[in-house]
Amino acid sequence: MWAWFTANSMWILVVSVLVLILLLTVGERIRGKIIKAMPEERQERVQKGLGVACWTIEGIALVITVLAFVAIVLSEEGVYATITPKTIQMWFLEHGTSILVMLVVGIGLWYALEKFLPPLVLRAMARPKRGESREGRKKRADTLQAVFMGLGKVLIILIVAFMILSELQINIGPILAGLGIVGIAVGFGAQYLIRDLIAGVFILLENQYRVGDVARIADIAGLVEEVNLRKTVLRDLDGIVHHVPNGEIRVASNFTRHFSRVNLNVSVAYGTDLDHAISVINRVGQELAADEKWRDRIRTVPQVLRVDNLGDSGIEIKILGDVKPIEQWNVMGELRYRLKKAFDAEGIEIPWPHTKVYFGNSPRSPESGGS
Repeated sequence: MWAWFTANSMWILVVSVLVLILLLTVGERIRGKIIKAMPEERQERVQKGLGVACWTIEGIALVITVLAFVAIVLSEEGVYATITPKTIQMWFLEHGTSILVMLVVGIGLWYALEKFLPPLVLRAMARPKRGESREGRKKRADTLQAVFMGLGKVLIILIVAFMILSELQINIGPILAGLGIVGIAVGFGAQYLIRDLIAGVFILLENQYRVGDVARIADIAGLVEEVNLRKTVLRDLDGIVHHVPNGEIRVASNFTRHFSRVNLNVSVAYGTDLDHAISVINRVGQELAADEKWRDRIRTVPQVLRVDNLGDSGIEIKILGDVKPIEQWNVMGELRYRLKKAFDAEGIEIPWPHTKVYFGNSPRSPESGGS
């Protein structure tokens, strides 16, 4: 068994390191998706089980990685070298201590990144930009944390891996040269990927939208669930998830930046007294803004702006008011509900489409024309 392990130690090392990288970078995200898919009463139990399973797999992968390093070193004395107390002691004296220190430093940097990066990002977001709310700063901080955390973890893994390879006297020059050649080859075929990454950098720097915003991106409107350097993930009202490459985004419309707005047209019949209808609408808007349940969501009272249109069936009156981000649809729904009840109580008619047909006069008969 050890002979086979030693003969294939390089491939085993590569596979085990890749497994560790995947578990450390996307393991938490995969666990979150699995937990969300479970019934609510089973989520806590599943979360504990997945945590234990992931730690177990990570531990096994780490042990296999260390054994693969040991096998690579011992293979210098022959492919079928055996592990003896003397060889283990010599290996640890020459390389083991340094590798252990590198692993400890890497783990320390990993946990330091998770502990200190969120406060640093929040501190950087502490100074609000003009018109930006506390919720907006939190959304932006969460988005930047996810991107910086992913980049930082990948850099830590790569740096520690190359340092360990160098300590084992494995020439990393050919590896870097090979990666450079592969990068050039991939660059010619990955122009769209590079375009997506550059566009993602500007999206984050310009704070165009954040996780939790409602936006229209590439003619798709929905809740922003994820933003990274390559793509933006939206979920629309039907629950459909859309993955939009950042390079495909020409225009991004954010419905929830700093504040949102109630923009509602209400129609009344042509026989309605407009002054009375406007006073009723303004009164309903003031009552809604004074309601204990809704006043924290409303920034400016929804009021009549103007008579917006003389339509085919009725007169359209435009109502405007500012609300907290993402609350405009809830406030408009409640406003419509209260306006309908108020119109019924005041006898104000809401028109429906109808058509009046006029018939021309019948042509005159010759007898009538002559008389």
